[in-house]
Amino acid sequence: MAARLGVGENRGMDFIVRLIATMAGLWVCALLVPSISIPQGTDLTTTLLTLAGLALVFTLVNSIIKPIVKTLALPLYVLTFGVFALVTNALMFMLTGWLAGAIGLPFETGGFWSCFIGAIITAVISSLVAGLIGAAKD
Repeated sequence: MAARLGVGENRGMDFIVRLIATMAGLWVCALLVPSISIPQGTDLTTTLLTLAGLALVFTLVNSIIKPIVKTLALPLYVLTFGVFALVTNALMFMLTGWLAGAIGLPFETGGFWSCFIGAIITAVISSLVAGLIGAAKD
């Protein structure tokens, strides 16, 4: 399906597909985890723009800050056989919530455990959606 749509050939289109997949993951996460909330807008456009802004912040955090944290925490990754990646993902989710609030996007993340569960749900759903739409793998 990806070859037919030509998604893997165009980096811009691939970014949009991944952004949509992240939007879906955040939306499902907000539905399933009680302490994570994305207030619904007055109309569909407002809600989608809010989700797009959150997905963009989430993508920037995972693209810029997460590699630095992973490098610094490499000994913990080795000692825990990679399980520490779940903690890193939860911390990146918390940071996304904080940054979103700082720039005026309505996103409540709750505590560490809700971010832990939320990061897992977001990763699974966004991977499924990206796979169904046909995003190219890095």
